[in-house]
Amino acid sequence: MVQRIPKHLVRKGMFIEAMECPNDEFSGRRFYVQSDEMLRAILATSAAYVLVNTQKSMVHIGAAAEAAAATKAEEQKRTLEIVSQSARALRDGFAAVRSGRLEAEALGPVADDISDRIDADPDVFLKVTRLKTKDEGTYVHSLAVSALMMRLARLLHYGEDAVRELGVAGLLHDVGKLMVPNTVLNKAGGLDTDEKRLIRTHPELGYRLLKEQDGISDTILEICRHHHEALDGSGYPLGLKADRISPEVRLATVCDVFEALTSARPYKRPWETRDALNWMFERGHLFDKKLVIRLGSIFS
Repeated sequence: MVQRIPKHLVRKGMFIEAMECPNDEFSGRRFYVQSDEMLRAILATSAAYVLVNTQKSMVHIGAAAEAAAATKAEEQKRTLEIVSQSARALRDGFAAVRSGRLEAEALGPVADDISDRIDADPDVFLKVTRLKTKDEGTYVHSLAVSALMMRLARLLHYGEDAVRELGVAGLLHDVGKLMVPNTVLNKAGGLDTDEKRLIRTHPELGYRLLKEQDGISDTILEICRHHHEALDGSGYPLGLKADRISPEVRLATVCDVFEALTSARPYKRPWETRDALNWMFERGHLFDKKLVIRLGSIFS
């Protein structure tokens, strides 16, 4: 008998008939899961479900589901700890930017930690990041965007050095908000014209701050400056059109907007994942639709 189960329930000893993802992404068919490395490879695919042969499997799927529930609780606790630690580290990083003494490589371990957490369970990771307080808002948003960028970059077959660079870029993309008063960032109602104009300065302000630091790559600078640009030229600060927006910036923009839509803000309730993805996909004049599809494949 073949049973379709979410990929996060896969355990060693199961016999996999097929993965619900393209063959060129994961070519393995009809195999036993024999190692932690194989489990990680399965979790890293865009597949949400796998087909398991229950007769050939050496573990009972029902027992695996019970064990998975206990594991999920532990994963959530561990993820909450990592997100809290990472938010504190990022707060220190932003302070270092303000004083002109940021060491970009110091943020690499933060990117590694949150990458590990979103790989373990994307849904749990985003659930935990939704628990942020007002004071943590910008920091935890940046952690979530960074994690999404790394996860999406791996699905697109970026090399590990590039994935980590994108992770650091995600951590720093909103650093310009250091220069925007919290009364504006956390305002419960709609922004007036002057406040909107002030908010729109943060990409350029962040870019200028980062240019003064040592060891900041062109990719990190570009993402910080351009993550609010849109394919049709209606974005800011420069009004760039599609042919001038790099794949890395497009990736960052999709992750940034998705995280913002699905988070609670002082002025709105969080959107459901599917609603956010559909809204973005329907606006192909603003966002790269192929990236929106790939981003959606992360979630079960």
